[in-house]
Amino acid sequence: MTSLRKLGESYSFIIPSLIFTVVLGIYPILWAIRYMFYSYPGYGEEVFIGFGNFAALMRDEAYWNSVVNTAIYASGKIIITIPLSLVLAVILNKGLKGKNFLRAIYFMPTVLSTAVISIVFFNIFNSYNGIINQFLMKYHIVSKGIDWLGPDMAMFTSIIVAIWGAIGNYMLLFLAGLQSIPDDVYESASLDGANARQKFVYITVPMLGPVLQMIIMLAITISLKGYESIMVLTEGGPIGRTEVMYLYVYRMFFPISSSSTMIQQIGYGSAVGFMSAVIVGLITIGYFWISKRLNRIF
Repeated sequence: MTSLRKLGESYSFIIPSLIFTVVLGIYPILWAIRYMFYSYPGYGEEVFIGFGNFAALMRDEAYWNSVVNTAIYASGKIIITIPLSLVLAVILNKGLKGKNFLRAIYFMPTVLSTAVISIVFFNIFNSYNGIINQFLMKYHIVSKGIDWLGPDMAMFTSIIVAIWGAIGNYMLLFLAGLQSIPDDVYESASLDGANARQKFVYITVPMLGPVLQMIIMLAITISLKGYESIMVLTEGGPIGRTEVMYLYVYRMFFPISSSSTMIQQIGYGSAVGFMSAVIVGLITIGYFWISKRLNRIF
């Protein structure tokens, strides 16, 4: 009787999580999978069209342009954020005065809303009266304001904002990894005459291997799925230069932009979302495969 009661108590903790998983996780996926095969604008009659949505997707230049933009956005963000986070973590892992305050400063963007961050940066990079242009023109670095959110610079600006928002999170993970490396290893290296660069290359980086693998995986998946800051900064424009994959999917379900000519397409949006998930999944699997191969080599 006692064991049955303990079993019931255990299930009472699991059931609420199970209900949330089914209602908020599994059911929406099944719902989207069903509508991939229908022409359905969100109201009226649903028309079964088989693989018609996928055939249209193959010819959708705007979507494939968003895939290219996603690759540029994610690559730019990952290539800069991870090395910079590692360097900051190494610096702040030393016995600097005020290091806890600096750690808090760098981590602060992580706890702020992405929408708030993007609105602040929208004002900072504003072409007409933004702080950046005012500074550059005041000190005669440029003769006229740069169009930071224009066709040539919008992606660059979006990557800068994404880096600022992500760097604190990865820095914290690197700090946790650095603090797990025993001091004895560095002391032995010092006795052998290793300098700071050699310690970093031959001790710090290899011993951070597992943490680095996890951070790269997180950075890949988060960067490929990220769209919130771009939605606030540029709404995917101008002329689709910053339209990334999941922003395209979002606009299929919620065409909220006043400047958008896109209409709600639940069926086609489900097919686009499925294709985007497949692309992210394949890239993640590819990374795992490469990571395992590197583990065997090194």
